[in-house]
Amino acid sequence: MTQIDLDFIRSQFPAFTEPSLAGWGFFENAGGSYPARQVVDRLTHFYTSCKVQPYAPYPASEQAGAMMDESYARLAAMLNVGEDEVHFGPSTSQNTYVLAHAFRARMREGDEVIVTNQDHEANSGAWRRLADSGIVIREWKVDPETGHLNLGDLDRLLSDKTRVVAFPHASNIVAEINPVAEICAKVRQSGAVTVVDGVSYAPHGLPDIGALGADVYLFSSYKTYGPHQGVMAVRREVADRLPNQSHWFNAGHIRKKLVPAGPDHAQVAALAGIALYTDAVHDHHFADRPGPAERARRVHDLFRAQEVRLAAPLLDYLAARNDVRLLGPRDPARRAPTIAIAHARKGEDLARALGAHRIMAGGGDFYAVRLIEALGIDPDHGVLRLSFLHYTSPAEIERAIGALDRVLSGR
Repeated sequence: MTQIDLDFIRSQFPAFTEPSLAGWGFFENAGGSYPARQVVDRLTHFYTSCKVQPYAPYPASEQAGAMMDESYARLAAMLNVGEDEVHFGPSTSQNTYVLAHAFRARMREGDEVIVTNQDHEANSGAWRRLADSGIVIREWKVDPETGHLNLGDLDRLLSDKTRVVAFPHASNIVAEINPVAEICAKVRQSGAVTVVDGVSYAPHGLPDIGALGADVYLFSSYKTYGPHQGVMAVRREVADRLPNQSHWFNAGHIRKKLVPAGPDHAQVAALAGIALYTDAVHDHHFADRPGPAERARRVHDLFRAQEVRLAAPLLDYLAARNDVRLLGPRDPARRAPTIAIAHARKGEDLARALGAHRIMAGGGDFYAVRLIEALGIDPDHGVLRLSFLHYTSPAEIERAIGALDRVLSGR
């Protein structure tokens, strides 16, 4: 297995040379990652050179449109989906809301939607609201001890009335990586559509959506080293069946019909920077250059291997303590490196205390109130969450463990 060159990786992120951030360990990546240099450069270039209405017949506008088109093409190729299957919107929450509204128009009273209580509210609440118009909502519940979703429970929920199954690739609290390909195959066989929330997984390596078989896959680019946009891949035959959610005259435009507000031009142009960063990492670590989907897969595996190595000592440390409850799997290979714990002290208080040791972390419910409650934790008390990415250093992990030890021990 190729070993990651951490010095090269960190050189791609301006934040690591920013004086005001020096000496701080960033452990709130699940809330938003540092942006890659390629993204920052494209956003700066767009604002300084072609911040005009795109696709008009003059040079600055043509350049703006070309930069936006490049983002669609590059990301689609790396995600292993068609270029017209990628949609950019203001956020994943907004994309899901519009999507649920579109599906509602094709449903009849009594049709069923399956959601989980493992999800961030963005991929749960919009579907649950359909109950107000006669849609039956069935909940795929987690194990209250582990937060695990049992596939046997899904089998019992699926029926000939199931139209949509919405579930996370990985939870933003318990972080267990769900078997997406297996779930999608099972749901498709039943005749329903899958909507996969990849927000908490995609930062750890762009997913091969084509291989996963998801009908809809969503993630937030501000957590994948990019600008604040929502990325939604919708299988073309599914998108074709959904009614237009935009202006009536956009019904025939596949990129517009599911994004009623229209995308932020500059941020869409900057999204190609995520693919350019992925390519830079690939070309630094590998001698040959296969197609974009394979390059993304290699980088995904490189990131995951690094994150598993980084997570192991932190998970071992937490598992050895008898005053905290580690949420989710102890095995770092089974989870994303988003690590939440319950403690006698409130999550926000622990995060504030870590800040005194120059560790940036978060506390609260993280918009996963249903999951927190299912695990028997008071959402107002919350949990402490430390989340990191492939660019985190082993030294920063050691510092986080040392800081945690002092904070949890009341020193």
